[in-house]
Amino acid sequence: MEKTGFIGLGIMGKPMAKNLLKAGVELWVNDLNEKAVEELREAGAKSAGLKEIGENCKVIFTILPNGKIVQDVLFGEGGAAEGLKEGTIVCDMSSVTPEESKLCGKKLKEKNVGFVDAPVSGGEPKAVDGTLAFMAGGSQEDFDKLTKYFEIMGASACRIGGIGSGSVAKLANQIIVNLNIAAVSEAFVLAAKAGADPEKVFQGIRGGLAGSAVLEAKLPMILGRDFEPGGKISINHKDIKNVMATAHEIDVPLPFTSQLFEVMQALKVGGHMNEDHCGIIKYFENLADVTVKSGICGGENKDGSEQGN
Repeated sequence: MEKTGFIGLGIMGKPMAKNLLKAGVELWVNDLNEKAVEELREAGAKSAGLKEIGENCKVIFTILPNGKIVQDVLFGEGGAAEGLKEGTIVCDMSSVTPEESKLCGKKLKEKNVGFVDAPVSGGEPKAVDGTLAFMAGGSQEDFDKLTKYFEIMGASACRIGGIGSGSVAKLANQIIVNLNIAAVSEAFVLAAKAGADPEKVFQGIRGGLAGSAVLEAKLPMILGRDFEPGGKISINHKDIKNVMATAHEIDVPLPFTSQLFEVMQALKVGGHMNEDHCGIIKYFENLADVTVKSGICGGENKDGSEQGN
């Protein structure tokens, strides 16, 4: 494969980049976190500046915290765009707004550089094992050229449509995922407060219509009180903020999602932003004065005593 750039070595980007290296891709990497860069160097990558990556790589992937950072990395002083050559393809896998993706595409088209917005779903576990789902927006030609990379990093890749449509799909994905977590949270707070064993409730409902990938991934973490982030509340808070901004622009009322955003605002005030988004349950636990956890039938009061004592 061509020399390939990879910018952004966070929770998601680092394992994705490692999977590319394992597959034999010649990878040039960049991140502000020198420890992450060194880890990739030890795995066989070359560290390089942004402009240097633009000058040398025919395919460049970015996966960054927000749209402003994407714009700065690509188009800021010393950014990758300063070195881009005609025929290069930039693929942004960050979760940004459709308008931000379209802006990237417009600026890069002026340089005869292709652009695909391809945000991902699956969180850190699927980034590690290479089974992410890619939602892509861009030309069919550019998408086809990236398919071999998507196959290394993910289990599925779907071209939704033109530039920006991948980001639209990601917004829809984030509504469903985060509202699902909120629904699971409400349900298990109710179950625990009512005196039922939450683990048994899980076993009882997981095979029915209430079963879901979110339930399977997040409820065991909640029961084990494991809030180590695979997908931080802060990132999902940003995504839901993007959802609401996009919805307001096109006059789409989102009553449930707007309530979810306020739940996340409360968690932000409470200092939970760096926890996994299954930590959404803490908002509902606080309302009901109960903790949902393994080994305690009926849950636990906030003072540490079991419900009913």
